[in-house]
Amino acid sequence: MNDLIAKAAIDRKLAEIVQPVIEGLGYELVRIRMMGGKTKSLQIMAERPEGGIEVDDCAKISTAVSAILDVEDPFEDPYALEVSSPGIDRPLTRFKDFDMWNGYEAKIETEELVDGRRRFKGVLAGTNDDEVLITIDEGTIGLKFDWLSDAKLVLTDELITEMLRQRKASGDINEDDFDEIETTDPDTEEG
Repeated sequence: MNDLIAKAAIDRKLAEIVQPVIEGLGYELVRIRMMGGKTKSLQIMAERPEGGIEVDDCAKISTAVSAILDVEDPFEDPYALEVSSPGIDRPLTRFKDFDMWNGYEAKIETEELVDGRRRFKGVLAGTNDDEVLITIDEGTIGLKFDWLSDAKLVLTDELITEMLRQRKASGDINEDDFDEIETTDPDTEEG
């Protein structure tokens, strides 16, 4: 199957090195990219198998990945290591992501033209065999996972609400940690 987790050859090589370490800590690799520029940056997105990740988790992954990269030494030039969550408008890189985010708006791009286009924006409708289903204006279509070059969720109010609901349900958000909002009735205020 197509690998949206690690696209370029260097990314695939790095994934072979760091993925076992990340999985050994109990997390899943969502995406890995070596970014160019003045100083190269190795960007790693990871999460718990059930979704979500916290700053302490990222620090734990960063420490373990740094140690293995120091041993394997795959780079000649200096680089910065960045470990983060996939974010709310996350990339969809694994086949299971399309079922997990079924019902949410997404943008999908294909390597080749499909019915005269490469870009599709619509609502995810799960998967069927080796196809990702998306409902666009013309109806629900299937795109083979191997055809995909990029896919990500679109930031919407519904997506934000769902992410907050999941964090609250998992205990990541404790409402007792927040101050109560005090309201006053303007008719009873003395001026």
